[in-house]
Amino acid sequence: MTEQDTSPVVEQDPSPVVEQGAAPGVETSAQDVADSSAGEVAGDVESTSATSANSATSATSASPASPASALEREGEVAADFLEQLLDIADMDGDIDVDVDGDRAAVAIVDSEEGPVSRRLVGADGKVLDALQELTRLAVQAATGERSRLMLDVAGYRAERRAAVVTIAKAAIATVKSTSERVAMDSMTAFERKVVHDEVLAAGLVSESEGVEPQRHVVILPA
Repeated sequence: MTEQDTSPVVEQDPSPVVEQGAAPGVETSAQDVADSSAGEVAGDVESTSATSANSATSATSASPASPASALEREGEVAADFLEQLLDIADMDGDIDVDVDGDRAAVAIVDSEEGPVSRRLVGADGKVLDALQELTRLAVQAATGERSRLMLDVAGYRAERRAAVVTIAKAAIATVKSTSERVAMDSMTAFERKVVHDEVLAAGLVSESEGVEPQRHVVILPA
């Protein structure tokens, strides 16, 4: 069956299978976490998440927070969690925290001690996606709110975003010149969101069709 989302479309993050016993409302991916390239990291993640969440919860203010400060708070909790994770895994890396629109943006970058291990990215970014979900879990446990933060490792998402923007602009140009719809290759939720944003800015219409992992964007004439 094909499901369609009418532009402007806000792509939701994939909803992987939730293992029995997982916290309600928390998305985790057992398959990704089990990826062999993440083996050294995944073993201690749950205990790290709990430690980070407990320490962060005690510092949470009871007064209402502005959207910006709430996102900054997410970034701080995520940074604490990731720093503990890197220590446990004995990996190098510094943590950068920012706010990108309506999301906290956290990145693990090369440090003076050494470069970030690309094992934290994995094939096609699968380990990165799993690590992002685990980081969101730590933030949710600390704040009580579902997190949509974006995690990058060693600039992988930034590079992929630039590549997808180039592909999207070429497809948009084809639609404008031919007035015919263009179906793009399957992409992740992150990549589809990048395409939808480019299409909207170009004044065209886009839809997402298919089911994971073959879900893709179709660009339509205005």
